[in-house]
Amino acid sequence: MTSIATRLIPTWLRQYQLAALPTDVIAGLVVGVLVIPQSLGYAVLAGLPPVYGLYAAIVPVIVYAWLGSSNVQAVGPVAITAIMTASSLLPYAEQGTEQYALMASLLALMVGSLLWIAGRLKLGWIMQFISRGVSAGFVSGAAVLIFISQLKYLTDIPIAGSSLIGYLSTMQLYARQLHPLTLLIGVIAFALLVANRYGSKWVWRTWLSSSSAKWAERLFPLILLGIAILLSMALHWDARGVATIGNIPQGLPRFTLPHIPDIQEALKLLPTAGLMALIIFVSSSSVASTYARLRGEKFDANRELTGLGLANLSGGFFQSFAVAGGFSRTAINVDSGAKTPLASLMTVLVMIAALIAFNSALAPLPYALLGATIMASIIGLIDIATLKSAWQRDRLDGASFIAAFVGVLIFGLNTGLVIGLMVSFASLIWQSSQPHVAIVGQLAGTGHFRNINRHDVVTFHNLLMLRIDESLFFGNSESVHRRILNALQQYPEAHELILIMAAVNHIDLTAQEMLSTLNQELALQNKHLHFSFIKGPVMDVIEHTPLIAELSGQVYLSTMDAVNALKQI
Repeated sequence: MTSIATRLIPTWLRQYQLAALPTDVIAGLVVGVLVIPQSLGYAVLAGLPPVYGLYAAIVPVIVYAWLGSSNVQAVGPVAITAIMTASSLLPYAEQGTEQYALMASLLALMVGSLLWIAGRLKLGWIMQFISRGVSAGFVSGAAVLIFISQLKYLTDIPIAGSSLIGYLSTMQLYARQLHPLTLLIGVIAFALLVANRYGSKWVWRTWLSSSSAKWAERLFPLILLGIAILLSMALHWDARGVATIGNIPQGLPRFTLPHIPDIQEALKLLPTAGLMALIIFVSSSSVASTYARLRGEKFDANRELTGLGLANLSGGFFQSFAVAGGFSRTAINVDSGAKTPLASLMTVLVMIAALIAFNSALAPLPYALLGATIMASIIGLIDIATLKSAWQRDRLDGASFIAAFVGVLIFGLNTGLVIGLMVSFASLIWQSSQPHVAIVGQLAGTGHFRNINRHDVVTFHNLLMLRIDESLFFGNSESVHRRILNALQQYPEAHELILIMAAVNHIDLTAQEMLSTLNQELALQNKHLHFSFIKGPVMDVIEHTPLIAELSGQVYLSTMDAVNALKQI
């Protein structure tokens, strides 16, 4: 019985310290109140009625709090999953709200299933294959698309599409439908939100203390929401053509079986579900692992996969769309003092209260304010700093950023991500195919050997020492062979070639055959091939191969041993 309870009750709850209760409660309440407008906006971004943003912040949050790997990560609707949902379900937009919502829940269920399966298969290691350039380029491109897509709520122009070209073409086509009052409301709200977010040092800190200014900055979007509702009611904006969210259904999300179309339709969603699962895992893991490191806690990538998977899977049965760990809401959660997932459970209570008690109060809220809220918050995701850093330090990663960014803008989210990944993998392959091979010499009076182009070293006329700084495989064996031959041409007097293998962790069959060919070529020139510093696991692979059996030289434990034995020849 005890072992069953241990498996069912999470560690954080079994070891809960009552001293953390006050800060957890406060943090949960703060996050819940502050992200209400954000959640409503992300539902609209996903193509759903605003209430679905509150639905997505209930059941998935409870499940992740119970099973997730992070004590402080705040899970819920986020911009990337919202726009990917809208992009993938665009063909279903004309089938009615109910049908569309069911398809969004089906997509969440598929994403959750893939994440859960990946967790069971312990595929957490896959995160390391998504380069910083690709992830930052994808998020930046998606942020630009999200920003432009929200112009429809600030202008009342029916902008549609899945790429920059699609958005701009429909904007131009329906430009005459612009609604001046809606534009005025949206622009003013956007300007105020941007000033609050990026100019708080001047807006608030001029007359408030640092701590008070921080809370003023956080509460301002909520205050603006309240003001917009009051103005909408007093000035009858809905009667003057301003779109408002209207009555929000009262009550909690219902248990609903997602709509399952024929198998062909479901298979069409599978690639998108896979990409969404990957993005959700990478972005959420980045947030969770960062805070785990800062807090001195352990992060388990496979448990994160399982927690995110079950959160999305369960949400699919309770009118949710795909969710992930949010950058901003997690930061607010931590800054507000959250210690454990109990804070997230308190956030759920705020969402439930909003659905039960305050649903009618939100009815006059203009869509223009929700669009402005998303536009202001999304600017920070356009990561120019990473592009500058990558271009200065690693051009290949910078190229991956640009490929993902431009691909997203031109071809849409899914294709853009694939393009970025392809460029990233191509860069990885190119780097592996061009290994560093250094000609080395001995540091005088020591047993150390260094690159002759970087250090003042001693060389020996009859010895050529080359250090190979990469494992040898079919992708780089020809390149290594060519570089060795070029080095031999530079030093024709050297009759003893020593290959220093300290950095070589594997030699595949193609590389073994290349080295055997090299050995034969040297033998024809009355030269000898020697190895030093071959690692044990590598020697286990090649020990009984023709490469060692027919070796014209010797295998030495160290380069110093090789030099002492050969420099006398």
